[in-house]
Amino acid sequence: MARRPSHSSLSLLQKQLIEEQAENYDHQNLLKNHPELNQYYVGVDVGTGSARACIIDSTGNILAMSERAIIKEILKPNFITQSSTEIWNAICHCVKSVVRESEIDPYKVHGIGFDATCSLVVVDENTGAPVGAGSDFTNDNQNIILWMDHRAMDETAKINSTNHKVLKYVGGQMSVEMEIPKIKWLKDHMAKETYGKCEFYDLPDYLTFKATNQKNRSFCSTVCKQGLLPPGVEGSIKGWSQDFLTEIGLEDLTANDFQKLGGDASKTFKSAGEVVGVLSPESALQLGLTTNCVVGSGVIDAYAGWVGTVAAKTDFDLDPLVHLDNNEKGIAKATGRLAAVAGTSTCHIAMTKDPVFVNGVWGPYRDVMAKDFWLAEGGQSCTGALLAHVLSTHPAFTELATQSDTANVSRFDFLNSRLEILTAQKGARSVVALAKHLFFYGDYHGNRSPIADPNMRAAIIGQSMDNSIDDLAILYLASCEFIAQQTRQIVEKMCASGHEIKAIFMSGGQCRNGLLMRLLADCTNLPIVIPRYIDSAVVFGSALLGAVASKCYDKDPFKKSTNAERRASLTEEQPPLPTKSHFAQFAKAAGYDLNEGAHSPSPYTMPTASSTSGVSSGFPFPHVTPASQMALNKKTSAIAEEEEVTSPKTSTSNEALSFNSVNHQKSVSDLLAGDLLWDVMYNLTGAGKVVKPNSSDHPDRKLLNAKYEIFLDMAKTQRDYRTKVDELEKQNA
Repeated sequence: MARRPSHSSLSLLQKQLIEEQAENYDHQNLLKNHPELNQYYVGVDVGTGSARACIIDSTGNILAMSERAIIKEILKPNFITQSSTEIWNAICHCVKSVVRESEIDPYKVHGIGFDATCSLVVVDENTGAPVGAGSDFTNDNQNIILWMDHRAMDETAKINSTNHKVLKYVGGQMSVEMEIPKIKWLKDHMAKETYGKCEFYDLPDYLTFKATNQKNRSFCSTVCKQGLLPPGVEGSIKGWSQDFLTEIGLEDLTANDFQKLGGDASKTFKSAGEVVGVLSPESALQLGLTTNCVVGSGVIDAYAGWVGTVAAKTDFDLDPLVHLDNNEKGIAKATGRLAAVAGTSTCHIAMTKDPVFVNGVWGPYRDVMAKDFWLAEGGQSCTGALLAHVLSTHPAFTELATQSDTANVSRFDFLNSRLEILTAQKGARSVVALAKHLFFYGDYHGNRSPIADPNMRAAIIGQSMDNSIDDLAILYLASCEFIAQQTRQIVEKMCASGHEIKAIFMSGGQCRNGLLMRLLADCTNLPIVIPRYIDSAVVFGSALLGAVASKCYDKDPFKKSTNAERRASLTEEQPPLPTKSHFAQFAKAAGYDLNEGAHSPSPYTMPTASSTSGVSSGFPFPHVTPASQMALNKKTSAIAEEEEVTSPKTSTSNEALSFNSVNHQKSVSDLLAGDLLWDVMYNLTGAGKVVKPNSSDHPDRKLLNAKYEIFLDMAKTQRDYRTKVDELEKQNA
């Protein structure tokens, strides 16, 4: 069911400013001068276990959210599928729910963005109907090979044995989680005539296709998961490498200008938030929206987490980042900020202006977020899944579930409290010291980064026969420590190769785990920034992509007449201009309660995740900018203006705009998307809380440093042991 959150309270200064605006309220010009107050955006996120949607207003407030579970079918070990039909139906349900719950006129929803897991969707190239990709190919509802499906291990090894230059841009080798190995498996096992009619999409691209009937692909999906090299990289012209596909036995994908993979990348491929099109009449009806709604190019779910977090403001001076704000323009300000998007697994995403190659870290990927910028992606194959596994397989799990339910707290909060009690009972120096002799290595599902070894497994040194809830608490502590130590390993490997990471911007439910956040800060020696929307950062990021697409669409002078027609229907639907008595209603609609003492915290916001500095996520009435408001949020750039762009401007973001050239190779949305993306992110993301690392001489830091060396040794030793045994078995064979 959709839920509408309340919004966090205002600082006294902000409250005073709103009241001052009420006294000087120019209601005649409110909507006329600031149409963005009457615009809303929808975000859609498809995760491994559910589809979600949210609707946001023009200041970044989430007005409603809805979620519906989706099924993953584990057909047999390493074979995991989903249904694109079920996922689309779940999306439609969620979008309709948030529009209904927020009581927003569908005509006022100007943009929609999609993100999803990097899973392979198989459809009929002529009809778009699902084509079964399960173990026996008999069920067309099994037409998605889930990202965590590991059936293509042999195909992955054969692809990586080519040492082709394409592999240079995916961390040196493709992962079994990527899609070219999955397509190779399908060709090797599917009936020839069935395979011959297949067309392939990454799930985010399939969703924008389903929404618009446009077969545009995103650079995010194709570069990150399918081995595409954007035009200009390594001499690439059309993006796809014909010799690579031929060498690995997929020469059929080169036919008709790579049609089955989306075609020539120099023509219709998009960076994040660029305009794919407007909703088709059919999809608009299914989603409960209108054909006035612009669809932004989608991204993989982790990258939506990057969009929804890395522009967060803090009351802690991230000094190393300040120089970037002073010297850089637009999206370049995002460099130096690592997004850690945590869920079942965790992805670590960082942007650079120049390519940085890191063995075992995917990328560098150009153009996936903005033209000519590069992203790299490290990752842990299981983090949330690791903690769930450690808890559920321990003999004391039932006791944990009973006691935490009785106490009405989460299992992690219960264990964190239990660890504090144990520290006092045992006279331990600190909680961290409780696990000083327990050495846990947790790669249960292989290693994604930086070792890039799918055969890595878990190991524990120091276990006893204790099966009490206290033993479970300490094992859980060791599991959190492993997650933090492996994050340090990834960050160190990236920095040693040329990245300059100054802060980690977290997202996901793990942000609520104070113990884990503390360990992350102390292991990496970096500030950890926790966003305003902890559980919703990813779907919020997708909504921001919808906002970017809408603004790009409105600014493109080559669509001027279309835009006029599109906005005409909105003008007809405008409500009467409000009177002064309606001012409080506007404030309430934007999430601000002017009644003294009235405040209930948002269920989407961790109570301690909001900055105490008074920096807000946005201001509901931006037509008034008194000096006090400017001082309060002096670094916030103005939301992109709504007037049409008709000629080059002198600002950096518009210097590249030239509409007088003979060949208009790029639309204005292509050129503006990166800078508009940053403007939208910076103005709508809001404030975050910072967890600072302890000083280098803190006892916990010293202990964690010592255990980090043991952690590295455990990883190396495991691989050495496997090599010795494998060599012996070769001799035995």
